[in-house]
Amino acid sequence: MTNKKSKALLLVTNNRKLNEKHVVISLQLPENCPEISPGQFVEVLISGSPSTFLRRPISVHNVNTSNRTLDLMVKIVGAGTEKLSKTKVGEFLDIVYPLGNGFSMANPKEKVLLAGGGCGVAPLLYLAHKLNNLGADCHIAIGGKTEHDILCAEDYKKLGETAILTENGYFGEKGIITDHKWFKSELKTFSKIYTCGPNPMMKAIGKLASDAGIYCEVSLENLMACGIGACLCCTVSTVDGNVRACVEGPVFDVTKLKNWNHNPVCHG
Repeated sequence: MTNKKSKALLLVTNNRKLNEKHVVISLQLPENCPEISPGQFVEVLISGSPSTFLRRPISVHNVNTSNRTLDLMVKIVGAGTEKLSKTKVGEFLDIVYPLGNGFSMANPKEKVLLAGGGCGVAPLLYLAHKLNNLGADCHIAIGGKTEHDILCAEDYKKLGETAILTENGYFGEKGIITDHKWFKSELKTFSKIYTCGPNPMMKAIGKLASDAGIYCEVSLENLMACGIGACLCCTVSTVDGNVRACVEGPVFDVTKLKNWNHNPVCHG
């Protein structure tokens, strides 16, 4: 994985509304852009207000190498992300990218499970594309409290067998994500699990994986400010000591984590 970073003004080519709280913003990448890996993130500058002086960390949702576009899924949680969500086509965003340590890859024909909860599905789309290109056998589980929490399901269905679960049962199967057979009777058929989403969900999946002896990577959603490891506000406790989620993470081997008491990624 490359450590090369770039600060650039990138042209907005599309702004697609998913629902009242989520949009996907597409940016045009330059020809000489750094390599971007699944699981990495960007820091976006949102100007115009004293409350938005900190850059916002946003997961890389997808990268299309054929037309050189970078997709960012934005969850609206405050003034900063509200303003970002209203970015218009033709405007430019000031971003620093790519940041952090991403997911590891799988081998051809390796059976892997991707599990995303709510907006935690954001970094898994690019991962699924990459794994498919490598010839891995992808299974994708998407969970949420209601149908409004299920994002980009049709995109994932194109990349592997996809299971959808909602707690109210109005969309897909009724239950939480770990109720699915892939986490029960069929768990040991997988050689690797990737997950991102609410902390309780990732903890539960991590325990199931560890108990079954299956390698599992989690993408933490920590509060981040600088994105380059200088401010130390995203520190994570691991078996190797304290590390920075924005540099050594946000993706971690679940067996290395000691302290899961982290803050949400968005500043608002």
